[in-house]
Amino acid sequence: MAILISAPVTAIAEPVRALPNASVAPLPASPASADVALATRWIADTGDNGGLAFIIVDKRNAQVFAYSADGRLRGSAPALLGLARGDINPPGIGDRPLSAIEPHERITAAGRFVAVLGNDLGKADILWVDYASSLSLHRVIRGRPADARRRRLLSPTPADNRISYGCINVPAEFFDDVVKPLFLATTGVVYVLPEIKTLHEVFGMGAVELSTSKADGMHG
Repeated sequence: MAILISAPVTAIAEPVRALPNASVAPLPASPASADVALATRWIADTGDNGGLAFIIVDKRNAQVFAYSADGRLRGSAPALLGLARGDINPPGIGDRPLSAIEPHERITAAGRFVAVLGNDLGKADILWVDYASSLSLHRVIRGRPADARRRRLLSPTPADNRISYGCINVPAEFFDDVVKPLFLATTGVVYVLPEIKTLHEVFGMGAVELSTSKADGMHG
């Protein structure tokens, strides 16, 4: 049975009303960027995942990569992310209603998070990435019609993938077939890569690793 969290949170970012599976399959994520490859190698070398399944979220390229505990890639997919660019949550974001969150505050924070399957305040199952700040990874939601979230998710570039209040939206098939099985009855780790800060600042990677990614670090 999945581990459930049911304590109340004020600012559940976007009540989860998942879109039904579409007849057109979602586009797979593009090949991993240099930063994703670097982070994956660093996790393997240091054992930072603690023997748990893990996910890497590449905000610059709006992609998600899921790995089993032994470091094997189990799947990848495009993602929708917070509307605003940044790596740090505004103070008290998890205690505020959606109506009080300004567009420039809708950030998907970077960092290392211990994640667990649970549910939102309704009946939908989601992956809680950071419960205190109401950050979760879940199936793409309907949102407002003007948001066109499914279309954004299917587009070939990451340019239009910034639309959420901060949560990470992924194709329903990816959540059901890849993410959920990896986190059933256990915790795992989610690494949200920075888009402004460096990998060293966020994860403490050493100078050798940092120099490897420097050339790729300014394209976003």
